Amino acid sequence: MAREIIISIYLLFFKILFNVFKLFPLRKKTTFILSFVDNGWHVYNQLLKEGYSGEIVFLESRKLNLNNIVTNNEKVYRFETYHIFDTFFSIYHIATSTHIIIDNYYGFLSEVEFKEEATCIQVWHAAGAIKKFGLKDPSIKGRSENAKRRFRNVYEKFDHVVVGTDKMAEIYYSAFGVDEKKILKTGIPRTDYFYNEIAETEVKRKLYNDYPQLMNKKVILYAPTYREKDLSHFNLKIDLENMLSNLADDYILILKLHPEIENNNKIPEQLGKKVLDLSGEYKVNDLLFITDYLITDYSSIPFEFSLFEKPMIFYAHDLDAYEKERGFWQVYESFVPGPIVKDTDGIINAIKRNDFDIMQIKAFKNVWNEYSLGESSLNLIRKIYNKNDFY
Repeated sequence: MAREIIISIYLLFFKILFNVFKLFPLRKKTTFILSFVDNGWHVYNQLLKEGYSGEIVFLESRKLNLNNIVTNNEKVYRFETYHIFDTFFSIYHIATSTHIIIDNYYGFLSEVEFKEEATCIQVWHAAGAIKKFGLKDPSIKGRSENAKRRFRNVYEKFDHVVVGTDKMAEIYYSAFGVDEKKILKTGIPRTDYFYNEIAETEVKRKLYNDYPQLMNKKVILYAPTYREKDLSHFNLKIDLENMLSNLADDYILILKLHPEIENNNKIPEQLGKKVLDLSGEYKVNDLLFITDYLITDYSSIPFEFSLFEKPMIFYAHDLDAYEKERGFWQVYESFVPGPIVKDTDGIINAIKRNDFDIMQIKAFKNVWNEYSLGESSLNLIRKIYNKNDFY
């Protein structure tokens, strides 16, 4: 109850300010509202490359630091924080932009009405989906009717939703309640990165320079999905010593945890040369360039990693509980393109036996990256902007 009251007060405050700023004329301006970097960053760089003549503004979640990546001194404000100055200007820019590009669920959308000439584009933060979200997330059943109304109102404000495959479009029909007219089959902007040979060369050079122990190794990347209970205390479910003592010396493991998770696990000293925790360093997309084996569970990373056509292991040690709690879009056992294991021995055996079907991975790649062919950012810009937006 208290939570709903706080949300209602915030949304009322947002709505009042938005309606005041809505009295100002729209400007040729693109405002990015980002919880993650990748999709927004690729669209932004493509806008610069194409000669976008409008203003660009970034509103960032508390975990990001976009000042490190903007190149033309664009304005960057912290969004949905206690910083009054940033909140004030954030609302102003949202209300006066011709294009609003978002990558997540934002509650303020439930209470605002954009001008007819403004366009709100949802690029989301994943190329595919295993677990349910949006209107199909099982957790919303326990929420109030007011909250459910708010969810529906948010999704109704999307003018366009970007997809990389018809499969994801079908999911959005259910998750967001959008119709086919709102779907943009342009591909996922962040996947352009994996077609960039120059970026790949530079990432590898930097990684090997920072961590020379990665050179000439078979790299195993462990990237588990986000779990609410792991926020303040993450429990590593892999027996690192058992795993690495049973694999040859040319294997090395990289840990990459979700940015919201606080990792309390210490790597045993004797494994220092065989395990790297890069959770606070490097983007996961960078690490995929050097990964030989991906270990994950219910994350969306396999959709992008499949572009490399390399082995994946699905370490679903809590499969039954997680399915009951979150739900899956498809039957997990027949959906994922790799062996499902429940313990460390299962991981060891999958690698030793080379228990992987590359043809299955290729088929998965082709289905889930149908439109993500290296020019997704350019495709998106051509769809939502017109010639007058460029020099």
